[in-house]
Amino acid sequence: MLQNLKTGMLALAVLAAGVMTAVGQDKTPIKIGFGMSQTGPLGPNGKSALLAMEIWVEETNAKGGLLGRPVQLVNYDDQSNPSTVPGIYTKLLDVDKVDVIVGGYGTNMIAPAMPIAMQRKKAFIALFGLGVNDDFKYDRYFAMIPSGPEPKTSFTKGFFDTAMAQNPKPATVAIVAADAEFSKNASDGARENAKKHGLKIVYDKSYPPSTTDFAPIVRAIQATNPDLVVICSYPLDSVGMVLAANEAKLNPKMIGGAMVGLQSTVFKTKLGPALNGYMNYDFWLPAKSLMFEGTEAFLTKYQARAAKAGVDPLGYYMAPFSYAYLEILGQAITATKSTDDAKLVDALRKTTFKTIVGDIKFAPNGEWAKSRVFQAQFRGIKGNGVEQFKNPDTLAIITPAEYKSGDVIYPFEKARQ
Repeated sequence: MLQNLKTGMLALAVLAAGVMTAVGQDKTPIKIGFGMSQTGPLGPNGKSALLAMEIWVEETNAKGGLLGRPVQLVNYDDQSNPSTVPGIYTKLLDVDKVDVIVGGYGTNMIAPAMPIAMQRKKAFIALFGLGVNDDFKYDRYFAMIPSGPEPKTSFTKGFFDTAMAQNPKPATVAIVAADAEFSKNASDGARENAKKHGLKIVYDKSYPPSTTDFAPIVRAIQATNPDLVVICSYPLDSVGMVLAANEAKLNPKMIGGAMVGLQSTVFKTKLGPALNGYMNYDFWLPAKSLMFEGTEAFLTKYQARAAKAGVDPLGYYMAPFSYAYLEILGQAITATKSTDDAKLVDALRKTTFKTIVGDIKFAPNGEWAKSRVFQAQFRGIKGNGVEQFKNPDTLAIITPAEYKSGDVIYPFEKARQ
């Protein structure tokens, strides 16, 4: 009897040890699911983002992965089309059974994923979404964009502050925006900033996202003779507006503000000297003040692979932040020793994260606790060569003051000479 009891206990001990060994040696991948534009107007930036994310995964797996498990990206092309997004995230969760999800790139692609994330109570870090959570008010949303706790006004705050510091001060402003989620939010913020400074809005209209001829819009703006022109646009619109304004010789005292696309090397080289004088938002530029631990090493690796991957050769806009938002997710998983969404959310709320774009802490609404949106001015661009854009002088940071690398050239006409 005693012998049988001993034998049974030994068998249970062996079984328990086997189970513990199996758990300890769990090598199933931690799956990170997301949609990311690879085609359509957002495709160039989405491709740059994906390469940066792949680099983070490779480096992480080379160090043993997360929680001793390899990391795997599971992603689909949303085609820059918001209508594809709900289906992608439903498939990721129901079919692919991913462990965690992150947002794709851009306000217009993040907003349609929010109801899925909310329904499933998922932690959701999203890339470059402007004011997405203002309406949803989802307590598990975190914005990987340096717009800060007041995102809508932050994009153009530096533009207006710079303009109003000039002598004589501007008195009038024109605001033009695409009829799309990002541009609506950015133009809402521009109106608030204009009102704060007592500026008269002489033109305030939106245009359909399908617009390809911007000459009539530019002529209508020109007819109001504004001191300032704030443009809230997506990549192809931004190119169209610059070309149309250049053709019409639109000559306000300052122009730019919230133009997506002008941060991308493909559009910088396409437009070349036509960009001189434009003041526009940016998130990262190769200034000494923005070289944090790991930044230079990452960019060296990214740029060495960019040509073969067919992506932005410099990667200044998308790539550092795309790498960094996975850095944040990885640090949260490591700290909690879990992929449980509630535990991750708790860590995301409480932690100051060290990343290649600097220290990041989230505010209660999921935005960055402190804004770090730059307004930078193009100047001295000659021809269409890419190498000149490695020189920080061609795109000088005007605001905020702690990152400033040059003084504004004002008015716009002076920077064109």
